[in-house]
Amino acid sequence: MHLKQLLWVTFMVISFASFAGKNESQDNAYQFTFTSLSDKAMPLSKYKGDVILIVNTASKCGLTPQYGNLQSLYEHYKQDGLVVVGVPSPDFANQEFSTPLEVQNFTQQEYSISFPMTSITHVKGKKAHPFYQWALVKLGDKAIPKWNFHKILIDKKGNAVATFTSFQDPLSKPVQEAIRKELEKS
Repeated sequence: MHLKQLLWVTFMVISFASFAGKNESQDNAYQFTFTSLSDKAMPLSKYKGDVILIVNTASKCGLTPQYGNLQSLYEHYKQDGLVVVGVPSPDFANQEFSTPLEVQNFTQQEYSISFPMTSITHVKGKKAHPFYQWALVKLGDKAIPKWNFHKILIDKKGNAVATFTSFQDPLSKPVQEAIRKELEKS
């Protein structure tokens, strides 16, 4: 093999290895960034190494009282590495306020929410945030929110590992068992 050919082959192998490694390491939830209620970038990579429960929320829904149990869940497990991320969405019967400030005021006044909240975000259809499109690829149709307070569990490595329907309370046994299982993994 000539030196030029050897250099070309070496370059291609290194380029391919770098590209493959980059895709492999970025094919997780950490590649996504939301916008916070205060209009700041909110990269999920900030929670690398934590277990993340991502929940699409709404302030004017019959399931809105789940905010209280999400806050309790967060307070109970945050020292162990759980982060709850609320994603206010107008996608279901437009049951969300129209401004981030209204969402922030409501969630803090009514439920004393201290877990991170994104700005108002679409979670289904063509306008869905890229995180939700990724979750659909990773988990199939069960990742598509059918209503407010649908939950997606992300493990410590950024993998989507489970979903819970809107009607599964955050403090229910299946949700807590799945969270504990992920928190116990190294």
